[in-house]
Amino acid sequence: MIHLTSSSESPHFPVMLDEVIKICSPHKGGVYIDCTFGGGGYSKKLLKFPKTKVIALDRDKFILDISKDLEKKYPNRFFFHQKKFSEVNKVVSNQSADVVVFDLGLSSIQLNNLQRGFSFNSKETLDMSMGLSITSAEEVVNNCSEQKLRSIIKILGEEKDASRIAKNIIKTRLLKKITKVDQLVEIIEKSKKKNYTNKINPSTKTFQALRIFVNKEITELIEGIIKATQILKPGGIILIVSFHSIEDKIVKYFFTNFSSNRSKPSRYLPENKDSNISLFNKYKNKIFKPSNVEIIKNPPSRSAKLRYAIRSKNKFIYPNELTNKFKKYLELESSHA
Repeated sequence: MIHLTSSSESPHFPVMLDEVIKICSPHKGGVYIDCTFGGGGYSKKLLKFPKTKVIALDRDKFILDISKDLEKKYPNRFFFHQKKFSEVNKVVSNQSADVVVFDLGLSSIQLNNLQRGFSFNSKETLDMSMGLSITSAEEVVNNCSEQKLRSIIKILGEEKDASRIAKNIIKTRLLKKITKVDQLVEIIEKSKKKNYTNKINPSTKTFQALRIFVNKEITELIEGIIKATQILKPGGIILIVSFHSIEDKIVKYFFTNFSSNRSKPSRYLPENKDSNISLFNKYKNKIFKPSNVEIIKNPPSRSAKLRYAIRSKNKFIYPNELTNKFKKYLELESSHA
């Protein structure tokens, strides 16, 4: 996860841009899908190569001005759609994309707009919607049961003090509705052990959990990967930058268990005696991380991990049992308040 800041003037830094461009090989040309447009960092760089065509998606209406500027500058090469990346197959036909890129987590535009409630340095409304969401963090903390809040914070935030935080949220809202970010921050800080020495802010994991739940980020990621592999050409590249352990676990699972060199068949895969049935070519399990220079320039990048895989030429049908692997996340996100 990107650690939150209060600055409204921080520049947008696309994470591991040089590594992404090297893997994507835009000098060869082709159709590139930027599933998380954000500040447009990847798209802008890709469009500098004259043979590229970029189709970008983002659920956030606040970046429309940036996308419109690029559409004017590259009228026949850049196309934007305000959609979730789980809907990428609605704007790109099957086996038509050369590269699909995901940069997960929050953009600096979202972080630095304190009115949106992503930053625990804000005193504004507790929202946390990235766009096209059906609920808000305010609705979650005021309407969910104690058990539900505990599950959200523990499972999606991996917060060991989830029970105490959930209990204190309930106590507080019985006296006064929780509507502002600083109210929630105060509750969390009172709930955490006083001797915490972790470098991250004590509110980080709870905020991560609420943000993931509000935006159904785990569901989106799983469906997004599935749809992305459907629109990729044989030999096409899927590249994903993740920021927390749940995201990376999902990405690694897909790339490892559906590759031609998996060590043993996954119990979630359909039984098939044909060993050539695989979604990806040989996966090297190589992880790219930001350089020390980049981390100094852009501290939020320090938790980023980049993985990529290459689509095989095989026809592949995802097993229905796949969702069992991530059942606890999917069921939790499907039970919105």
